[in-house]
Amino acid sequence: MKPLETTEQVFDIAFAYMGSKALFAALHVGVFDALADGPKPLATIARDTDCGERSLLTLLTALVSIGLLAKEGDEYSNAPASQAALVSGPAGGFADYCRHQVDRQMYPFLHNVADVIRGRRDTVPFEDYEAWFSDSGEASLYSEAQHAVSLPTALLLAAVSELKDCRRLLDIGGGSGAFSITLCQQNPDLEATIIDFANVAEVGRRYIAEAGLSDRIEYLCGNALEIEWPFEQDVVLLSYVSGSVSEEGVSELYRRASRVLRPGGRIIIHDFMVDDDRMGPPLPALWALQHCAFTPGAVGLTRGFICGALEDCGFEKIKSQPFVPGMTTLITASVSERESQPEAQGA
Repeated sequence: MKPLETTEQVFDIAFAYMGSKALFAALHVGVFDALADGPKPLATIARDTDCGERSLLTLLTALVSIGLLAKEGDEYSNAPASQAALVSGPAGGFADYCRHQVDRQMYPFLHNVADVIRGRRDTVPFEDYEAWFSDSGEASLYSEAQHAVSLPTALLLAAVSELKDCRRLLDIGGGSGAFSITLCQQNPDLEATIIDFANVAEVGRRYIAEAGLSDRIEYLCGNALEIEWPFEQDVVLLSYVSGSVSEEGVSELYRRASRVLRPGGRIIIHDFMVDDDRMGPPLPALWALQHCAFTPGAVGLTRGFICGALEDCGFEKIKSQPFVPGMTTLITASVSERESQPEAQGA
């Protein structure tokens, strides 16, 4: 990213939250859904969204100004990107993810980030994910919003991961089961165990049942850093997990993975990662900052850090590649072909 040169560029960042809130407000009142079938004038949008025309006009003007809507004459329409990403579908999607998880849950956490950076955690509403998800309502809102938006990423992972010879998948922090469901659908001989918190599992079991996979996917409930993991796994998957624990927690997760994998078994790590020079890209860097607000000891992940932690835990054949453009990275590694030597995970 080129260093900023003008005051106007600083303004763009300082006031960026206004654009986010315009987007979220439009999702909450249903603007993009109201325009899903084509252009409409203000009065029709107001009727369809049950909004007052005066305040709605202000919102529509803001949305046009930042490119989320187009305006021709007196009619408004969704921008192509808004039509593709922000219109609600029967299974939810990015619209629900932004409307529920990002706006209602993630956005408020950043109010505390300055305190956390100064070493104060007394203003943070909860200690970590385990405490947060002990509230069933919060766990459900997060997991349901995450599910649909994770499915396309899971399909991409299935396309680039050769799992046809694998029988056992351990999905750490697997949430709603989006990745396990997709990988099992693409690999008929695969069975999966998801480790996550009990309230998250309640949500995931519904999706698994709907997919007809209750006989192949099970939950093991608890904190992945504390409970015992099942041995003899072919694959251990950690998607969006390494950035959600402390720096010490990352090493512990990989150590545990190395112990439960069969000889030659693989670990797959998918997460937000910045470049090793820590100059970007912006989205992974900002996600790391957000995690600092509610994850004690969190570290902004880099490929070098992850690969070094894997080497320290005895992994070999470490490979990394860009995954979701501008956002996430995929890293894979294998344990050696030695015989497994199970030992107590708390040792």
